[in-house]
Amino acid sequence: MKSGIKENIVGLTAETGYKKYFGIDLAVLLADKICAVYPAFEKDAFIKKIKRLDISDLELLDRVAVISNTLREYLPHEYPKALFLLLKIFGPENDKETGMFTTGYWLWPVAKFIEMHGLDHLDESVHAIEEMTKRHTGEYVVRPFINKYPGKMTKVMLGWARSDNVHVRRLASEGIRPRLPWSQKITLFIDDPKPVFKILAVLKDDPSKFVQKSVANNIHDYLKDNKPEAIKLLKEWRKGASPQRQWIIKHALRNELKNDDKEAMDLVRQK
Repeated sequence: MKSGIKENIVGLTAETGYKKYFGIDLAVLLADKICAVYPAFEKDAFIKKIKRLDISDLELLDRVAVISNTLREYLPHEYPKALFLLLKIFGPENDKETGMFTTGYWLWPVAKFIEMHGLDHLDESVHAIEEMTKRHTGEYVVRPFINKYPGKMTKVMLGWARSDNVHVRRLASEGIRPRLPWSQKITLFIDDPKPVFKILAVLKDDPSKFVQKSVANNIHDYLKDNKPEAIKLLKEWRKGASPQRQWIIKHALRNELKNDDKEAMDLVRQK
């Protein structure tokens, strides 16, 4: 049985229906890839189990979770061994500045696998998340690790912010956003955002628009949750700002500017 879906979906949007790509065909695609590196994988039993569970009526996130949990049943019990096998199916890195619903979208159940089963294996999981984001995204899977190991993970993400890989740099900002869509809010750094702002400072002049948007959206979140600290940061950044930083500041303040917020308008006009 061969999967009837493509690995790369161009132009996939909410309007075309994300969830239809996360059904039995995706389970087959994953099974084929795993069998190629782990012949002992019980493909037929795995597919039959997914069919019995009937995920057709489930929403997107629930479909991903079911496929991921079923994978856990048919991979080696020891998480490091299972993760080692999954890393072998990751394939080529995404060399374009595209999001999670294009190249590598099929890896989402694997990302969920790391999120759900890897918390007690920090080093192995951090490595896998970094590799994952080069092909799909690590912005969701990294969040439970931030909550459990805030000190260690902010240091890791500070290192990611200096990466040569644009997707890894973006993850350093996107993964630690307080209000990342489709994800549980991170409240750890709301009152004291210094660890997050230290990461963003490394990215404030990043040449990539992909990264710039993430940094702006991160600050945009803080403008909702701790506006005084966010405004203070933007005022500091405005001094001698590069064109990239100017764009980040304006995009972060987009709601305030729409509402003719004087402080925001003065900040954007400042030379």
